[in-house]
Amino acid sequence: MKILHVIQTLSPSTGGPPEALRQLTKAYAQAGVQVEIATQDDPDAPYLSTFTVPVHPTGSKPSVYAHSRELLAWLRQNVTRFDGVVINGIWTYHGLAAARASKGRVPYVVFTHGMLDPWFKRKYPAKHIKKYLYWPAQHWVLHNAERVIFTSTLERDLAPQSFWPHNWKSFVVPYGTGEPPADIEAQTDAWYGKVPALRGRRSLLFLSRIHEKKGCDLLIGAFARVSPRYPQVDLVIAGPDQVGLQAKLQRQAETLGIASRVHWPGLITGDAKWGAMRNADAFVLPSHQENFGVVVAESLACGRPVLISNQVNIWPEIEQEEVGLVAPDTLEGTEQLLSRWLALPEADRNAMIARSSEVFRRRYSMRSCAEAIKDLFDSFKEK
Repeated sequence: MKILHVIQTLSPSTGGPPEALRQLTKAYAQAGVQVEIATQDDPDAPYLSTFTVPVHPTGSKPSVYAHSRELLAWLRQNVTRFDGVVINGIWTYHGLAAARASKGRVPYVVFTHGMLDPWFKRKYPAKHIKKYLYWPAQHWVLHNAERVIFTSTLERDLAPQSFWPHNWKSFVVPYGTGEPPADIEAQTDAWYGKVPALRGRRSLLFLSRIHEKKGCDLLIGAFARVSPRYPQVDLVIAGPDQVGLQAKLQRQAETLGIASRVHWPGLITGDAKWGAMRNADAFVLPSHQENFGVVVAESLACGRPVLISNQVNIWPEIEQEEVGLVAPDTLEGTEQLLSRWLALPEADRNAMIARSSEVFRRRYSMRSCAEAIKDLFDSFKEK
């Protein structure tokens, strides 16, 4: 079977979908599926070379809707080489182009990647009104898809609350990431080489885009409240500063008197990223909205428990499996997460750590996702 994935960009600075797609391509290979990727990236973008499958960058010029004649032309010429098309993400032209090129020729499905969560409607009402201008075209893409794919039942159930009409055929897939590389020593050296001040200290790790929806301000405020009781613990806030929020957060840390205990390594990848996870006390994500949170699965894969808000849509499974703690996405809730974790007896923390890797393999291995998508396209052939 041959599957084409279409995504606007594979840049790691845009968050989880590019990394999830990287891991999914590896899982496809294990499932016997050939995969290629079409993207609107510049052909010279350095991150494209890190993918091991064929990538077709069309190099579109920037615009509000990311319109691309080049992408549409490539898709129309090549789409019939594939047994199915997976559109990753919504709201930009790549989805409409892929749907137009595929309809009536090959089946296509859409991964929304949390972009229909009603949190955006509540948080950005003006942008929501603007999105309604795009909704007729976007709804056409979703309505004509063989399936609209969600990564949790909660994400699926919340999606219809965002826009009307909302007629599509939903499908929930198991989701996650791949196994981390095994060279723990090299990863540890890479991480402490980047942030040497952390060697020998405990750390709580935030690793995601630095964006207001991620609750970084809550994390800094909560850490300021609990840190006097735990002088041996530091906080790491790692990730790309997409919207210029980091300077404001650094001023917040200075005002609260914790600047020397908060570390900002920026975007970390490769060995340094895995080293940060493996050497953290726990991973923290007090997000206001998260359809899945690939980084949550990555943390579990490294054997690290997760401290998350109840707006991360896999929180029921995390709580049920006892591989993390859950609280509301408020300052008090985030303080509760940190306090509960740091106050746990060492034996209880170690028990949670021991469960994390096993739960990852059982629930969040990307191999299951690849097989589910393969089986889905196989079922379309049987019609």
